[in-house]
Amino acid sequence: MDMAAIINQYYPALKIKYAQRLLPGHHNALNAIRRCRTPDAGELFVQCPDCTHGEWKPLSCGHRSCPKCQNHEASQWIDRQQGKLLPVLYYMATFTLPYQLRSLAWYHQKKVYSIFFICVASALNDFGLNSKNLGAQIGMTMVLHTHTRRLDYHPHIHVMIPGGGVNKSRRQWKKNKGKYLFNEKNLAKVFRARFLEALNKNKLPIPRKVPVEWIVDCTRVGKGLPTLKYLSRYLCRGVISEKNIISNHHGRVTFRYIESGTGETRYRTLKGEDFLFLIIQHVLPKGFRRVRDYGFLHGNAKKLLSLVQLILHVIITGTQQRPRPVFKCLCCKTAMIILGFRQFAWESG
Repeated sequence: MDMAAIINQYYPALKIKYAQRLLPGHHNALNAIRRCRTPDAGELFVQCPDCTHGEWKPLSCGHRSCPKCQNHEASQWIDRQQGKLLPVLYYMATFTLPYQLRSLAWYHQKKVYSIFFICVASALNDFGLNSKNLGAQIGMTMVLHTHTRRLDYHPHIHVMIPGGGVNKSRRQWKKNKGKYLFNEKNLAKVFRARFLEALNKNKLPIPRKVPVEWIVDCTRVGKGLPTLKYLSRYLCRGVISEKNIISNHHGRVTFRYIESGTGETRYRTLKGEDFLFLIIQHVLPKGFRRVRDYGFLHGNAKKLLSLVQLILHVIITGTQQRPRPVFKCLCCKTAMIILGFRQFAWESG
């Protein structure tokens, strides 16, 4: 199923039903997907240097919520992160906002998501520095996800953490020796207290009946590369792949998903306008970074990361930037060269 066709069909009904909840970023995302890989997104003139065959190629929209775009950017991110992988066991910690706070998060996304990142990072960093745990500085890679597999609104942060930390003063790596990284219940208590305190400081209303116990899951995931690939799945692309949209009949759209508990394939059917809103509610505010590094994995901590790699005898190889895919000639399969560009005026519906 083509997402652009679904948007064109149900966009008018979406604007009528959800007029009060649609934000400018939602309209921008939908319009970008509609014109993706069409002349409305612009065209490149490419020509084969061997047989001189030439043609106009439509551009992709490049929007991070488009299911057709950003594959190259996600691959580049994996390449960069692979250069930081260490020969240790890794852990995945997942922090989830309780149901009572989701409405607040929806209406104050930029503030609440920023608070979310800050509180998760500070809690994990302090647990790592605690002498009862590691007594060392840890490194973290965090990715914000806002959806369940059913695509319901469910903000949570996945954190990939190497199983150990560095003591800078002693130039020593301290390996995690337990079966788990940190105590989940204690971590959840600290995270809850800091998150609610941050909401108060930012004068955001705290809903009544916020649960006393919050959920933090921290599990060992083995080596780091499989976890990186999991995190990159929704890093730069839309929350659903077009191949998982099964049908669009009689004003209703059906998509499939894998149920996390059982691993079974499930199906969900919604009215077309409700399906579109289900998708666009996960569009992040403009300029907001979904993925962030902390500790010795931060971009400004290259010297510290080099120290960690030296201690762990990591063989450092230069990471080559992955080249973008090229247009190949239909006649002789030679890589074509770009000779021109044109952009058409486009009006949103």
